[in-house]
Amino acid sequence: MNRAKFYGLMLLAGLAAASPAGAADIKERNIKVGIGLSADHPQGQAVARFAELVSQRSDGKIKVKLFAGGLLGNDVSMVSSLQGGTQEMTIPDTSTLVGIAGLKEFGLINLPFLFNSSSEADALLDGPFGQKLMAKLPEKGLIGLGFWENGFRQISNNRRPITKAEDIQGLKLRVIQNPLFIDTFKTLGANALPMPFPEVYTALETGTVDGQENPMATLVASKFYEVQKHTVVSNHIYSVWAFLMSKKFWDKLTPDEQQLLTEAANEATAFERQTIRAFDATALEEIKSKGVEVTTLSDEETAKLRELTKPVSEKFVQEFGAEGAREMQAELEKIRAAKN
Repeated sequence: MNRAKFYGLMLLAGLAAASPAGAADIKERNIKVGIGLSADHPQGQAVARFAELVSQRSDGKIKVKLFAGGLLGNDVSMVSSLQGGTQEMTIPDTSTLVGIAGLKEFGLINLPFLFNSSSEADALLDGPFGQKLMAKLPEKGLIGLGFWENGFRQISNNRRPITKAEDIQGLKLRVIQNPLFIDTFKTLGANALPMPFPEVYTALETGTVDGQENPMATLVASKFYEVQKHTVVSNHIYSVWAFLMSKKFWDKLTPDEQQLLTEAANEATAFERQTIRAFDATALEEIKSKGVEVTTLSDEETAKLRELTKPVSEKFVQEFGAEGAREMQAELEKIRAAKN
């Protein structure tokens, strides 16, 4: 080898060593993220933050585009699109995943009156139990990049204020397309009507349903206060979103791209939880300012709801997996003991 060629090779080696790790492994990519909520909801804001982080760290090569308001379909259809590889990302309620064979344990998160606080939920979902759930996704064509908070769900309606458990009876309430939600409200005496989220506002406006149940942040961001008169702070179910990517898309990525997206997703998850909790803290007052009557159940009435929904929890523990439920409960007990 002549001296010029030798020094030329040494120069190239030196440049490679000085380059940022994996820089050559970042390719031009386009990622479509579909959500059912509006772009200004904390969920949409967190996707925007994720897009910003990904763009910065890929030098603009990886572009993340948000499609909000159900433009790409509802949660069920978008999860199916991820599995088929025609859409890259979505953030469905975890209850949506229960309908996919082998993912029933995700339903345990939604058992009525399971959590006492958001911090308990964070500890459970970020710990061994949550990671066990995420590990089930790849064989179903999905990659889990984090659990995002939707929050404690509240009931709104147009017929009457809810001050006691019996006031729920007879209400036509839109619920998530999930048997646990349907059975929970049937048990409480409501007429539970499953419906995709993008259809809810119109159904409330036209009187197809009397009300719905969602966290306060969703009630504000989706402007349900325009078509609802009453809201009760019931905290009946804690709701979680899964930040998902298509495995078909994931498998095309280089290891450096996977690492970049994973790190950005971790930061976006922390951002989303912080943002939605801040939003939720002000949502109650905003709803009141829009003329919605807000009631809060007494401890006695909450205990009554908890007792009424016990058979629902017992039924779905068997359906979702008794062993998984025992693992979850053991983790929760450890979390609670550590706080005391």
